[in-house]
Amino acid sequence: MLTPTEVAAGAFALMTNADSPAGVMERAWHTEPIAPLGKGARPKQLPPDTDWRVWLILAGRGFGKSRAVNEFAIDQAFTMPGSRGALVAATAGDVRDVIVEGESGIMAISPPDFMPLYEPSKRRLTWPNGSMATTYSADEPRRLRGPQHHWAICDELAAWRFPDAYDQLMLGLRLGDNPRVAISTTPRPTPIIKSLIDDKTVALVMGSTYENRENLADVWFDDIISRYEGTTLGRQELYAELLFDHPGALWTRDNIDNNRVVEFPGLRRIVVAIDPAVTAYEDSSETGIVVAGVSHDGHGYVLEDVTLRASPDGWAKAAVAAYNKYKADRIVAETNNGGDMVESTIKTVAPNVSFKKVHASRAKHTRAEPVAALYEQNRIHHVGVFGKLEDQLCQWVPGDTSPDRLDALVWAFTELMLDKEPLTVRASRY
Repeated sequence: MLTPTEVAAGAFALMTNADSPAGVMERAWHTEPIAPLGKGARPKQLPPDTDWRVWLILAGRGFGKSRAVNEFAIDQAFTMPGSRGALVAATAGDVRDVIVEGESGIMAISPPDFMPLYEPSKRRLTWPNGSMATTYSADEPRRLRGPQHHWAICDELAAWRFPDAYDQLMLGLRLGDNPRVAISTTPRPTPIIKSLIDDKTVALVMGSTYENRENLADVWFDDIISRYEGTTLGRQELYAELLFDHPGALWTRDNIDNNRVVEFPGLRRIVVAIDPAVTAYEDSSETGIVVAGVSHDGHGYVLEDVTLRASPDGWAKAAVAAYNKYKADRIVAETNNGGDMVESTIKTVAPNVSFKKVHASRAKHTRAEPVAALYEQNRIHHVGVFGKLEDQLCQWVPGDTSPDRLDALVWAFTELMLDKEPLTVRASRY
């Protein structure tokens, strides 16, 4: 009888290892000869031969980490007939698009004789031997309270907005003799990631994008390398380095973490702030869109980061959708680059929205410093985790080009807490 490691190795045979850029090749399964590691799984993609409860893969983009944990899920379902598993990602869309239906997803890499039945309406995969897995969004931690599992996989844990989702998952990971979880993520120094790295019982694997070069499409590889190589962010996205605060940054992760909340009170005002990109090409900057509010006691709350790379019509629709979702008072947008085009684009999508255009007449660091001071005074709170936004805040140094999310956040709190306007009162909605 094959050991779990042999089963996992057989499951990887004759495959491509990219998270998504490469295609899926014909592959062997459990009983067929195992292909050489150069053509199949690399050692870092196989479950460690140690006694572990948590297997954490911290790796750069394209390393093959999603493929590794998805194969682990299939292996667990195969070797433990009738078992119950959990498939968890940052959002419901990520569970569907990466874990279940992606190019390296479970439906794409399962062998024909062990193909699960996928029932999206039930959030369930059922294998021929009775094993079942339920899909969960980390945006809804309450769904993980109560269900019990033998095994679980987590995608991009560092990007989960609510850390409670991981806590609830682990509390329910209690079925069988050896309940285990496999985690794949690009590293960010969030409290969960830092605690897992410090835990000596966690099986930690780290790897870079370059380790899977032979299986990555040239076009994708050239694009990702040209975008990140030689940059601070590239150390994280390519080499899987854990980036902490830049010594010259105005924001610190400790301050953000110490003032983070899960819920927010009734808010006096809410705005959607936009830092529009000049162009809409694939290599263009993203359009920063941040939703923020201020409470009756003068504290600010970051409610959502809706930043995206899109055409003017695309980012305008996203901003208006956020405006309607939160019943915001106003959309605020920088018009240095787009001029009247920014307002006309918004008004084309929604003619009746309240809109205010702002023009940057001061240096970016001069605008950012008063907002950073509000953080130092413990007056601004992030509702959940906003990984990419927080990376920008804690890595940007005055004098460098300020990034999109940061700019949008600065405009939001300048409007809410620094510009003097007559007070308006909103009915509490939460």
